[in-house]
Amino acid sequence: MEFGNSGVLSEGADSRTTTGAYIANRVTDKLTKVSETIWCCRSGSAADTQAVADIVQYQLGLYEMVNARPPTTQTAAAIFQEIAYSNKDRLTAGLIIAGWDARHGGQVYNIPLGGSLHKQSYAIGGSGSTYIYGFCDANWKEGMEEAEAVAFVKEALKEAIKWDGSSGGVIRMVVLTEKGADRHLYLPDTDYKVRHQ
Repeated sequence: MEFGNSGVLSEGADSRTTTGAYIANRVTDKLTKVSETIWCCRSGSAADTQAVADIVQYQLGLYEMVNARPPTTQTAAAIFQEIAYSNKDRLTAGLIIAGWDARHGGQVYNIPLGGSLHKQSYAIGGSGSTYIYGFCDANWKEGMEEAEAVAFVKEALKEAIKWDGSSGGVIRMVVLTEKGADRHLYLPDTDYKVRHQ
């Protein structure tokens, strides 16, 4: 996942869900919309992260109705963090929250297992992340344009899929700007080169 000063936020994930060595789902969508321009990337227990994302989506909907304005990414991250930290002994949930809002622009927040909250320029998580720290350190740069950000996230995910047995399937992405969200899908049979709708 990536954010550049150009106002482009690109979030991506593979699509494999595993239960130990068994691949339970090859085409999971790990990117979840919780508000119009706020998305989360989920890792860990699919049931835990889906439940947390549903609760946050509901809370953000209430926030928008009560305050008559959309929530900020910081607000969404704080709600995610409150739930994750309050239930740290019961949840296996790693979450990355990314969003664009008029007040703060593009932002990325990472909530690893245990429920701490970290605002970062970019964040990676899940089982494949251990294989791509070096790639991200070597290739990350501030202020990427949209095409660069998409290429960076796609290449990072390709590396994770290549080296991690628990990662695989398709690459799903969402690009967030002040104009809204744009979904991307890349399939392995084209070596992730062709964008599908």
